Amino acid sequence: MTLAVQGHGKSQDRRHDKYDRLVAVAQSLPKLKVAVVHPCDAASLEAVFDAIELGLIEPILVGPQARIKAAAEMLGKDVSQTPIVDASHSHAAAEAAVQLVKSGQAEALMKGSLHTDELMGAVVRREGGLRTARRISHCFVMDVPSHETALIITDAAVNIAPTLEDKVHIVQNAIDLARALRVAPVRVAILSAMEIVNPKVPSTIEAAALCKMADRGQITGGILDGPLALDNAIDLGAAKIKRIQSPVAGQANVLVVPDLEAGNMLAKSLTFLADADAAGIVLGARVPIVLTSRADSTITRLASCAVASLVADAQRTKLSLPEV
Repeated sequence: MTLAVQGHGKSQDRRHDKYDRLVAVAQSLPKLKVAVVHPCDAASLEAVFDAIELGLIEPILVGPQARIKAAAEMLGKDVSQTPIVDASHSHAAAEAAVQLVKSGQAEALMKGSLHTDELMGAVVRREGGLRTARRISHCFVMDVPSHETALIITDAAVNIAPTLEDKVHIVQNAIDLARALRVAPVRVAILSAMEIVNPKVPSTIEAAALCKMADRGQITGGILDGPLALDNAIDLGAAKIKRIQSPVAGQANVLVVPDLEAGNMLAKSLTFLADADAAGIVLGARVPIVLTSRADSTITRLASCAVASLVADAQRTKLSLPEV
């Protein structure tokens, strides 16, 4: 199965083998019961119908019923057989979607045509939200045409200037995601501007601390190394030139950035300069959260749904994170 791509002015005929594989695995799993929050425009609702047609999701549409039906009519789609929870505005839709998760009717959330802050505000609320003992973080699962494997980049969307304690959760969330995506082994590169520990560059100190924490079992499930510069994290030739001997250097599949600014620039550079696609997922809450953008291509939206399905499947097979 090869899926068409639209958006970002990308080449229309390039293959997306990495995302195709994710979608194929997700199609073999039970359909994801997802609450779609405020899908009141054509772009967000079209993504829902695409995912339904591929057998990825069983949606519950949450938002103003009249606006949802009007958007569906614009697309020529029938929502008469799709459950709709009427909510008068976007904030109410976010609250109602959270309640669907808490009642067990939904096992994932998907952002529609509302601001991310509105959705996440309902998720992270201390009373009645979906918080766990984990820090909430975002991962991009990136399909870079010139790179053999998918790259997980974190955190480029939620945590602005994470502390070392925050990064422990960010790294663990990313490792758990990679394992849910059937990645083995999970090789985590803690990125900085250099590959040596320099007391004048705080990100190198934190990278070294995270690696030692992994050695002591405070981070589990992956192989960590850092600090590593981007080139010697993903390119074996660059790692050999720098004489870095490591099971991670040159073959990392998880890239942990120092802060949101670095992550955002890295992800967008790959998207707009290297023709990459970036499926997005928020982790650390009780359920995975799909954050789609109006600029996302069709394959990116579908891959994001597939990623959420694989994460939800992994959560079905283990104890849920404790609530706080």
